[in-house]
Amino acid sequence: MKQRTLKPDLILMNGDFRTQDIGQPKVKAVAIAGERILVIGEDVDIRALAHSDTRLIDLGGRLGLPGMMDSHFHYYDWALGRRQLSLSDVKSFPELIERVAQAVQRKVSGSWILGQGWNETDWPENRMPTRDDLDTVAPSHPVVLWRCDLHLAVANSMALEFAGIDQNTPDPPDGVIERDAAGRPNGILRELAANLIKAVITQPGDDELLDAMDDGIHHCHSLGLTGLHDARLMGGLEGALALNAWQRLNERGKLDLRCWVSLAGERLDEAVALGLRTGLGDDRLRIGHVKYFADGGMGARTAWMIEPYLDAEYGMPLVSMDELKETLYRADQAGLAVMIHAIGDKANREVISLFETLQEARSKGKNWPSPPAISHRMDHVQMIRPEDLTRLSKIPVVASVQPHNIILDINMIEASVGAKGKWTYAYRDMIDAGVPVLFSSDAPVSDPSPLVGIHAAVTRQRRDGTPEGGWHPSQRITVEEAVRGYTITPAMAYGRDKDMGSITPGKFADLIILDRNIYTVDPMEIAETRVEMTLFDGRIVYGRDTF
Repeated sequence: MKQRTLKPDLILMNGDFRTQDIGQPKVKAVAIAGERILVIGEDVDIRALAHSDTRLIDLGGRLGLPGMMDSHFHYYDWALGRRQLSLSDVKSFPELIERVAQAVQRKVSGSWILGQGWNETDWPENRMPTRDDLDTVAPSHPVVLWRCDLHLAVANSMALEFAGIDQNTPDPPDGVIERDAAGRPNGILRELAANLIKAVITQPGDDELLDAMDDGIHHCHSLGLTGLHDARLMGGLEGALALNAWQRLNERGKLDLRCWVSLAGERLDEAVALGLRTGLGDDRLRIGHVKYFADGGMGARTAWMIEPYLDAEYGMPLVSMDELKETLYRADQAGLAVMIHAIGDKANREVISLFETLQEARSKGKNWPSPPAISHRMDHVQMIRPEDLTRLSKIPVVASVQPHNIILDINMIEASVGAKGKWTYAYRDMIDAGVPVLFSSDAPVSDPSPLVGIHAAVTRQRRDGTPEGGWHPSQRITVEEAVRGYTITPAMAYGRDKDMGSITPGKFADLIILDRNIYTVDPMEIAETRVEMTLFDGRIVYGRDTF
């Protein structure tokens, strides 16, 4: 890149910048010209570059970091869900029912009540709601409430009726309609069975969707996020709507995020026919991976396991491995990187085998096209045996993982697999093995704040300090390693490390300033840390500029 004349528009000085650039890991000041970082260094040197129009901001010693990236974010559902019933803080079964009752009072009869985030394993009752429970407070409203992991939903009788789900409805492929002893659907819908109801829910209007997504961008800035990978849910029902909305926001100059958008696996034929390739786009919006699901989730007991759960069977694959292999090869040859959801240890073992065979086929194929622009990846890698982790480290695949899910899942994992929980969320082992680890939230499954994720990865404790000493503490990682998982590691995985991921001259000026130093405070304070300023393209898009 041709160096600019040294006339910075903005200088951030008297800071404590941890750059994630091994050449200059710590500096005091950053000079910005336009949308790029111009120079970094010591206060006296950088301040000397100021001219009459340069804006100077004294950070008062505060910590500065590169803008964070969330590598697995269900943005469409999260943005709309912020305007629906939030259930992530519900502490008991009666409280859930009361929340629905309150929503009924606010809604006209017959209108949908949608909610997400409940986690029965953290309730004293440890029981799931059913249609009958919801009917007691919402007989005249269709109600659907998604569990926190999005692999299970519960619907009331009116919602089931709207979707045409009754005693004679067969289970859809890759889904389960749970039934009572008499064969009557009890309202609990596992995996793709929930899409039967999704298909009849009124879709948001164009203006409503754009407004919700635009509002979500501003909230992301408040969390320190300047980039994300928008991942598709099972069935891909929202994929076209999301991509269209992202494009319109970009056209209107409102997309102040570095955004990759995944494509639903069900749309592979169309993507190939159109000639789409991973990486297509500009500095704000690019085509990402094609998304597939090897299995479900442990909370719904649909994650695919080598041994049975303590309280269920083996879970299930959501697609045959032969079919997944065929689509993986087709996507790779078409220049489309693939992301595969794999939760259970059996799913992870099988998916690693698929990538091994792809690597072998590519090495032997004389006429095989050049690989996609960025690496294939495995998403979640929630439970993996040590021998399979060794295999993973030897193939050119990255892992996108969700540290805050550790805290969400402690009780559930103890109940479902017991001592084998030592093989879940094995971030220390992954990093030590050399697997590139990209951190993310899986929002709306978990809080999208990277600082909440860093706290979980470093402490493996809930915010109240439990369990004492951390859950499987041998898997804790350092703050530095966690920060890299949100910054330079995803930038490298996306092939964008020349433009982002560190505070380096020539890169985009995407930075954040925090209210405390997460490297030096008690690790239990990390989750309480607040973003005081976010810069995107050299502009302050969140926070204050005086300290």
